[in-house]
Order: sequence, then C-alpha cells, then structure tokens
Amino acid sequence: MNHTTRPTFRAGAARHRASRHTLLAPGALGATLLLAACAPGGATETDGEGGDGAAASALPASAPEEVTPGGALRFAVGSDQGCVDPQQVGSNDTIYSIRHLVDSLTDQDPETGEIVPWLAESWEVNDDASAYTFHLQEGATFSDGTPVDAEAVKTNLDRATDIGARGALIKGYLDGYAGTTVEDDRTFTVEFDRPNAQFLQATSTHTLGLLSPESAAQSDDERCASVVGSGPFTLENYEPNSSITLAKREGYDWGSSLWQHTGEAYLDTLEFSVVPESGVRSGSLQSGQVDVIGNIAPQDEEPLKAADAQLLARANPGIPFGLYVNHDNEVLSDPAVTEAIALAINREEIVETVYTTYNVPATSVLASTTPLYADQSEHLRFDPVAAEAALTEAGYAKGEDGVYAKDGQRASFDILWFNNAATNAPTLELIQQQLASVGIEVTLTEGQVADWAATVAEGNFDANWGNITRADADILRGSFHTGLANSYRLEPSDLDDVLEAQAGAADPAERAELAARAQAQIVTERHVVPVVELTTVLGVGPTVQGVAFDAGSRVQLYDAWIER
Repeated sequence: MNHTTRPTFRAGAARHRASRHTLLAPGALGATLLLAACAPGGATETDGEGGDGAAASALPASAPEEVTPGGALRFAVGSDQGCVDPQQVGSNDTIYSIRHLVDSLTDQDPETGEIVPWLAESWEVNDDASAYTFHLQEGATFSDGTPVDAEAVKTNLDRATDIGARGALIKGYLDGYAGTTVEDDRTFTVEFDRPNAQFLQATSTHTLGLLSPESAAQSDDERCASVVGSGPFTLENYEPNSSITLAKREGYDWGSSLWQHTGEAYLDTLEFSVVPESGVRSGSLQSGQVDVIGNIAPQDEEPLKAADAQLLARANPGIPFGLYVNHDNEVLSDPAVTEAIALAINREEIVETVYTTYNVPATSVLASTTPLYADQSEHLRFDPVAAEAALTEAGYAKGEDGVYAKDGQRASFDILWFNNAATNAPTLELIQQQLASVGIEVTLTEGQVADWAATVAEGNFDANWGNITRADADILRGSFHTGLANSYRLEPSDLDDVLEAQAGAADPAERAELAARAQAQIVTERHVVPVVELTTVLGVGPTVQGVAFDAGSRVQLYDAWIER
C-alpha cells in the first residue's frame, strides 16, 4: 500500500508536475474569469456555507494528516442508466460510480476552471487550436496490464468516432477529428480539420476517459456490460438497475494533479446501490445503512441535518433543467406556442415548491456557473397574461374546456421525462398545472432511464425534460447544432455558424461574444425553455471524510475515507 499526502493545491505552482510549458486551453483564461464573476449569490459551487448553513465543498480544503484507510463506502443512488461505459453514459447517478474506472488526459479545477495535468503531464496547442500535442506521464497502466501509451489513446479516439447513439456527447467533442499521430510511446498529436477550442476541456471529462485497447475495441453493448480502464478502482460486479461494486486498484499511482494524495485510493471498495425512493435513501443514511446518498428531496433536508448528516452541494454547470422542444412536432413548431409556454412557467414557484434551498431558477440556456454564461433573464420572465395574449394574437381561441386551439389543432403536447432525479415528477406536475392555467394542455410520459439516449436520439417525443452537465459553453453546440445529433430536429440556420465559430475561437473575448450570441438566439427562438438550474446535493454520513466534487459537479471518492 502506498499513500502519500499531496501538497495542497491552493498553491498554483504545485499543480503542474512537468517542467514543460503547460498551456491553458484557448479560452480557458476567459472561462476562469467568467466562472468567478458569474457565480450567483445563492450558488454553492465553492468551499463555504451552502443553503441554510450546510457545508458545501468543491475540493477538500487540504489533505488530512492522518486517515483510516480500508473499508467499504456504501452509496445509494436513485437510478441506473443500464451501462457502465463512461463514453456512453450521461446520467449522473451512473457517472458517480463509473467515473472511478477511468482516468482522463487532463483534469479541470472546479474552483478556477483551469485545465491541469492528469495522465498527460503537459501539452501544446497550435495557434488556431486545430492540433494538440500531449506528453503522457510514465508508468500508468490499464487494469489488464497494458500500458497507457500513445497508441492506446489513438485507439480510443479512433474508436469513438464509430460509437452509436449513446455516444452523442463524445461525437460532439471530437467533431472534425482528423486523426491522431503517434510520435513515440508518450507523445502524440490529435488533429482536427478545423479549429476546435473546446477540445482541451473535453479531455478532462469522464466521456473521454480512456479504456484499454481491448476494451475500446469491443461493441457498444459489450462495453455497457463491462469495461477496463486505468482508474483508481476496477469493476468488480455490475447488476443492471440494482448495484455496481468497485474494488480498489492495487498499485495505482497516476492520479489527477488536483487530488489530495498520491498512491492507491483510501477505500477498499465502493458499493453503489439503486434505491429509487428519496425518502428511503434518506432513512437509510439516517439509520447508518448507507454512507452517502444522492438526489436529496427538499423534505429530507431538515431530518438529515438533525441526524448530523453532512449536506454537500455544488451547482452544476451546463444546460439547466428545461423543456427541450422537438421541432418536428406541429404544435411546438409554432413560435406563439413556445412563447406562451416560456411566459407561463413560474420558475420561482417551482424552485420554492419542489427543490432544496440550494437551487436557483434558470436565467439562460447555460447555468450561471458555466464559463461564458450570459444572463438572458429578460426573456425568461413569468407573465401569464402575456402568454395568453401570444396565443390569441396568433389566431388561437379558447375552447369550452379551457384549452386554446387554432384550425382544429389544440395547444396540447406531451412531455417525455425520466425518473433519474427525485424532483422530476413534482416539477413536471407543477408545470402541467401552470400551463393549464393559460390554456395549454400537457400530458406526461415517463420513459425508462436505460432507454434515455436512444429515445431522445430517435426523436420520439414532443418535448423532453432534461439537463446536460459540462463546464464549457460548447455544450450548446452538441445539443443545438444541426450537423451533430440534432435530436430536437432543428432546421439549419445561422445558429449553426455561431456555434461552430465559438467552438473554434482561440481568442477568449471573441469566444465569449459568440457564446453570448448563441445563448440569446437559443432562448429567444425557444429551442429549449430553461426552468431551473441543477444543484447536486449529497447527503454524507458524519464519519465520512474527503468526498469532493469535480468541475462537472460529479462526485470524486479517491480521497474519501471513513472514521472509525
């Protein structure tokens, strides 16, 4: 066993282990400044006090002088996506576990937005951000014994371009991928056929976490059942929709430069179990049957505090929870209807009624903690009178049942949702009531979490309730560019040009201006109706230490341990 305390990373010089020049991502400096400037008053993304005095954490403040290694940490989540391949998983409940199976080339500091070393100890980016040369650290291996070398990275990136519908995110990250050139075992260059300024941040995500070459070559379905990575834990057992058990990787010693110690993880095993009911999860934590729970419901806050549980919270960057509009739907393709929907939703009431004290209403198509966020709250006001006026001015008339209609077409649509958050059902029931009050009829259809990616990709919905977490504004391109997945069936427009331009802009100021234009256009054209920003809130038992959030507000348990 080898545990060494890493120097506290509040000192920037200690972050970079290499003597080479380590470059910020094009746009990352601007992202850092905006991240700090845009943190809302009620947000809890950094160390300090969260809602109602509960502790919030992004990273452990410093490494402890003494820890008690060993043991199992029991973690209850609300759902399972039915897949353990990090390159295909997008649901937070499953990311919490599978993130520990893989390492990434880089990591992103959750407090500053800076891109820092992980498997890559340094890198260089050419002037137009179309070529990235990485230099790997020595000694890292996958758990099947093969080395983490330049050929393994090339195998992963080449394979990712062939991934199926579940890999929409990774395809967006690699859009324009022209290939990887291996220069030696530790050096390789990734090239794109056009500027791709977002790529360096993408290398810090779980989605571009590396698999062993043999694992990467397997089919999408085979990888959903089992994968081999180089992370601090290995997959010991997976029972879909029930449990995921991870075992500590013996000899691991190549972790992120952000982590508080080096060597193997402190805990022997991580045991994730699926407990769908939030009240049962809360009771299990209070009774000591589990050590950590996700998806805290508002009614569970006070009982958990009374039981001395720690409540750890961090606002998620990316696209807030909202209604994604399928433009193939005849009703929702009418701008008057989507305008009325946006005006009829009372975001303040939803947050106060359904969510914990850590959540805030959405004010743009990007969460306020996302680098390059631009406030669009003037277009997201609550005005039910204006909502009905928008319908009547467009020729709709209210029927005897209170629902507006035009030319025999009722203002009626269905919302597809998935039960991967305790707040989803009550939120949508409240939205259903709010829209009914202005004459818009809504039905709700619950889908299976395991079918989420394929169902959305096929476009079999009127509107979809969801969010996407990523600490980079380029998440907009992946969702709304018609040349990528285009799950919402948008028509090609100048929005495509704006999204492409921000992805390739090496100048931070230019990229910020383009990202702001994209946000304004998406909000005013109602491609999505943002409602509430997601804040991840974990309930953690009083004896559990070292639980942290990464830049995407996903949990990091490498430094976690349990007092005995």
